[in-house]
Amino acid sequence: ISQTASNTASYSTSRGSNISRDSGFSASSGDEAFPNGQILSAPNLRIFSFAELKTATKNFRPDMVLGEGGFGQVFKGWIDEKALGKSGSATLVAVKKLNSESLQGFEEWQSEVNFLGRLSHPHLVRLLGYCWEDKELLLVYEFMQKGSLENHLFGRGSSVQSLEWNIRIKIAIGAAKGLSFLHSSDKKVIYRDFKASNILLDGSYTAKLSDFGLAKLGPSASQSHVTTRVMGTYGYAAPEYVATGNPLKYF
Repeated sequence: ISQTASNTASYSTSRGSNISRDSGFSASSGDEAFPNGQILSAPNLRIFSFAELKTATKNFRPDMVLGEGGFGQVFKGWIDEKALGKSGSATLVAVKKLNSESLQGFEEWQSEVNFLGRLSHPHLVRLLGYCWEDKELLLVYEFMQKGSLENHLFGRGSSVQSLEWNIRIKIAIGAAKGLSFLHSSDKKVIYRDFKASNILLDGSYTAKLSDFGLAKLGPSASQSHVTTRVMGTYGYAAPEYVATGNPLKYF
C-alpha cells in the first residue's frame, strides 16, 4: 500500500478539541473489504457522547469489567446499531475508559485514535469510535469474544479452554499477518508492544493485534533510520531493540 507524507491537519471532536491527522499515511478509497488491509486518509470513527457510553456499560458497573491496566478499565457494553449506521437492535462492544489521573494515558489514547482509526486489516482490532468530554477519554472497539491469547496460554478465567495445536498455529499466523501489514508498507508502523495480552481472539479464534498506544511511525523517505525511546514490555521486546533503541535496523 502506498504511503506518503500528508499535510498536517486536524479534525474536531464534539467538544471542539483537535486530534492530529498528521500520520503520514496516503489515502485508500472504496468501501469494499480489503483482505490485505488498507490505510484511510483520515480516521473514520464515530464520536460518542459520554452519556451514550455510560448507558451502554450500565453506568460502568463493576460486573461489566472485562479487564484493566495502566490505561484504565475495559468494560463490556451494548451500542444501538443505529449509532453505528446499521439496522438492528444492539451491538456488543468493548469500551476502554481512561484513568483520569494517568498523564501518559492521554498520549496513548490519542495514538490509538490516530493509528487504529486509520489502519484497517483483518488481523487488527477494529476501533469503532471514541469519546472526549472534559476529562473523560474513552475508546470503543469491536468485542472480541475469546479474550486475549495470554488468558488462554496461562489459563486465566473460568471459561478459558486450552488451545489445540491447530488453533495455536492459526493464531500465530494471524498475529504475524497483522504485524507484517504494519511493517511491509512504504511507511512502516512500529508497533512496539507485541505480546500475548495484546493479541485478542474473536469467536473463531482469529487473532487481532490491539493496543496501539505505543505505536510510532517509521522513518520518512529522507531518513535512513529512526531511534526511539525504548518502550514495550521486557521479555517480549526484541533484545536488539532494547540494546540499541533502533527498531528498524534489524527489520
